[in-house]
Parts: sequence; structure tokens; C-alpha cells
Amino acid sequence: MNFKKYIPWIILALLVLWVIGKYNGIVGKDQNVKKTWGNVESDYQRRMDLIPNLVNTVKGYANFEKETLTKVIEARASATQVKVDASNLSPQALQSFQNAQGGLSQALGRLMVVAEQYPDLKANQNFLDLQSQLEGTENRINVSRQRFNEAVQNYNTAIVGFPGNLVAMLGGFKEKGFFQSQAGADKAPEVKF
Repeated sequence: MNFKKYIPWIILALLVLWVIGKYNGIVGKDQNVKKTWGNVESDYQRRMDLIPNLVNTVKGYANFEKETLTKVIEARASATQVKVDASNLSPQALQSFQNAQGGLSQALGRLMVVAEQYPDLKANQNFLDLQSQLEGTENRINVSRQRFNEAVQNYNTAIVGFPGNLVAMLGGFKEKGFFQSQAGADKAPEVKF
């Protein structure tokens, strides 16, 4: 039996299997990016759900700085309107999302500082519980963003490196954007009253 005539077919079959495996690997990494993005959105939603409770608790114990409460409410409303589709995680879409969330983070920071000036409020268990929940949520958001960036790095590395870039080009896979720090995040926020 002459096996030489089957060698090109065997090589072709192995090549097809390799391309399928590489393609499926990239698809898996893409799905992981989408999943981690969903986790980021879930953590931001948790924060959105906590804010009305925090604001109502603060309102109930202190009549102060209506402007601060108004800014928190407005920032929350603005942040809820910016949505990013997991299938389009471009750097521009992520930047728009980050800008809206950054405004909310600043407003919450001002609210916490103002609340520090009211001893009755600071001593209220409901406020302390909500503040703890909000701090925990901010930590969750940070961890989710880090995991998202790790998933994006893993995915981008797979589609940029050779020979994965050939399979990615054939499959129409494009690079995803990373979460980046807000401009001025290296400086502590200044709160004035």
C-alpha cells in the first residue's frame, strides 16, 4: 500500500483541525471577555441599587448641602444611561462608560465627606451599614475591572500573536479595549465646602 499519496491529505486534515482548535480557543477567550464585562456591569448595578438607600438615609438624618445630594442623584441618573454592548467593547465605548461612572464616584466621595461632619449620621447603624456596603461594592468593582482587563489581555494576546492573528483575521475578531484610570486619578480628590 502506498502511504505517500495520503500524506498531503493527512497534512491538510491536521491543518484544518489546528485552525478549528485555534478558532475555538479565540471564541472561548472572547466569551470570557464578555462574561467578565457582565460581572463589571453587575457590580456597577449593585452600586446603583445602593445609592438611593444611602441618599435616603442621609436625608433622613441631616438636612444639609442639597447640592451634594442633587449631584449624587444626577450622577447616578447619568451613569445609568451609558450602556456598553459586550459585543462592542471598543476603547471609545469603555471610555464613555468610565466617564459616567467617574462622575458618580466623585459625587459619592463628596457625599461621604459631608456625612462625616454629622455625628448623629455617622453613629446611625443604617448609615454605617450602607457605607460599608458601598465600600464593599467599590472594592468589588475594582476587582471586576482587574479581572476584565486580564481577560482582555488574554484575548488580545491570542488574536495579535502569530499564527493566531491569521485565524482572528479570518474569523473577524478585533482587539478589545481595557479599563483605564480616569484623567487625574493619580491625585487625591479635593472636597471643599
